Amino acid sequence: MPMSGAGNYGANYRSIITDITERKFMEKEMSRMERLNLIGEMAAGIAHEIRNPLTTVRGFLQSFMRKKEFAQFDSRLNLMITELDRANSIITEYLSLARNKLLDQSLQNMNTIVQKLLPLLESDALLNEKWIVTKLAVDIPDLLLDAQEMRQLILNFVRNGLEAMLPGGQLTIGTYAEAEQVVLYIQDQGIGIPQEIEQKLGTPFVTTKENGTGLGLPICFSIANRHNAKIEVKTGDSGTTFMVKFPQP
Repeated sequence: MPMSGAGNYGANYRSIITDITERKFMEKEMSRMERLNLIGEMAAGIAHEIRNPLTTVRGFLQSFMRKKEFAQFDSRLNLMITELDRANSIITEYLSLARNKLLDQSLQNMNTIVQKLLPLLESDALLNEKWIVTKLAVDIPDLLLDAQEMRQLILNFVRNGLEAMLPGGQLTIGTYAEAEQVVLYIQDQGIGIPQEIEQKLGTPFVTTKENGTGLGLPICFSIANRHNAKIEVKTGDSGTTFMVKFPQP
């Protein structure tokens, strides 16, 4: 803007620079969450209508499997039931995106949730010759959490991380407290996330997996949003770290 008092020596100007990084980040997050919520609400509206016929068909297939005359078709009937169950699980994933999903929150310790889930996570890792280590900070404060949703969030992040690594890779699950926040982080030793994918993280249906639904990370973003938490990502050639930052109560 021009400054007064320039006299006959030309105009002087003063620049005002405003950092809008935080505002842009918030706008991006709000847009992302609106898209997720819209998909979740649409799913809630049609889930009942879809699940009813799925349940009926599954019941008939199970009744056929109990009859001797259909014994020769057992493998095919099993395959059909498996596919119906997969369709049902996808519907459940869609429902998890809804912002207005009811939470069953209580004071929980994040370390306890991780430790209870660890045997399942280690089993997944060892099947593919990969390893999980924990770095859980001592005495982190309890948080108001939905324990079931936290298990889902951790499972999604860990399984994504394991899939990103070659055999022999190590995945770290850690916690720490900082600046009125409790941070949960999952760090893998994969090859990092391509820039074009990183910019779309949390967007439904974005996936690099051949048989993936592209809903795992969007569900994590929705869960974090329902807990007023923020997700940050650091990625590079040596791996990726997802940090979920929860406000202390």
